[in-house]
Amino acid sequence: MIDIKLLRENPDKIREAVKKKGFDVDIDHILEIDNKKRELDLKVQNLREQRNKAAKAASNAVDNEKVNIIEEGKRIKGELEKEENALKAVEEELIEWLSKIPNPPLPEVPLGKGEEDNVEVRKWGDPRKFDFQPKDHLQIGTNLGILDFETGAKVSGSQFYFLYGKGALLEIALVLFAMDLLSKEGFTPVITPDLARSRFYLGTGYMPKGDEAQTYEIDGEDLGLIATAEVTLAGKHADEAIPEKDLPLKYIGYSHCFRKEAGAYGKYSKGLYRVHQFTKAEMFIYCRPEDSGKMHEHILEMEEKIYQSLELPYRVLEMCTGDLGAMAARKFDIEAWMPSRNEYGEVTSTSNCTDYQARNLNIRYRTKDGRNEFLHMLNGTAIATSRTPLAILENYQQEDGSVLIPEILQKYMGTDKISP
Repeated sequence: MIDIKLLRENPDKIREAVKKKGFDVDIDHILEIDNKKRELDLKVQNLREQRNKAAKAASNAVDNEKVNIIEEGKRIKGELEKEENALKAVEEELIEWLSKIPNPPLPEVPLGKGEEDNVEVRKWGDPRKFDFQPKDHLQIGTNLGILDFETGAKVSGSQFYFLYGKGALLEIALVLFAMDLLSKEGFTPVITPDLARSRFYLGTGYMPKGDEAQTYEIDGEDLGLIATAEVTLAGKHADEAIPEKDLPLKYIGYSHCFRKEAGAYGKYSKGLYRVHQFTKAEMFIYCRPEDSGKMHEHILEMEEKIYQSLELPYRVLEMCTGDLGAMAARKFDIEAWMPSRNEYGEVTSTSNCTDYQARNLNIRYRTKDGRNEFLHMLNGTAIATSRTPLAILENYQQEDGSVLIPEILQKYMGTDKISP
């Protein structure tokens, strides 16, 4: 949620930010609701003062005068209750409308309407040239007996899968590698719950309904299956004021991730690229506002370090304004080379959400002079154990159907190859 002061003081700036992100929000209507709220605030404050005066006067009055003051106090109380109820309704309406305003993009974000306007920042590594016809990861995994979508569909439905043998070990090795690397970089390893209350998945931007629906909700309970550990790591410090001396807080969270992927049945939706359940190691940082740009670069540096260590060719893309989504003020994706596509495909992203999620979840930091200010929150994928194995299977495949294991993972897997 944005700061209401920004909207009051510079509505044109917010209109422009909403337009840049491609959202449609009635800013004038929100300002009308805000004015109504402020009017009701004054009325309620005035009535409370009248009530207090009446109560004080009644305690010092006698006989008929006291009866009259008590009656006047009852009238004030009734009017106060009415105005307080009206104020509560308007406050709820204002919050609902404010939540429709996306986080304004940072000035350095490139302008654009959609993914076609995203900007390539750099490339690393050269795509492998095969001297045989490469297979896609689904063929490779099936032939190796490590990947099974057929049984996944029988047990759970489409876009679920089983991993067997060294396929399962590869997933575990990737997580261990990420946790090991990032703990040495000052990130605290965390295993989070896979369920969160609605306040936290809504507050971090994961919707259970609509075209962008991601969250599976638990019927009859205020719980949903998380789409990423970002949700639980953000919820961890809700309603807290973190001492400035403790910042930045850096976490690497492990969780299972569940996504409806509503309407996401595109050209590359087969196999591991777009599934309903996977595991992920997620970086998350709380920091002072003046440090969030530097922390964003730090997360991106860690993501690149991971994919360079895995020796997977990739490119870094910066998202344009129209492809940022509601929460992010700036965002980068890493796309690894995927031979079956003959192009790059997204494997990680990192977002600077500035103070937007912090306002939703009431997370502040206590400055050295005792003030409580909203902090900045950032997230970034370390390893998604669906798309990273996809890239490994395709890039490290051999003509005999085997797959070599990246050297950095061999100590975690205890082998250098997956053979048929």
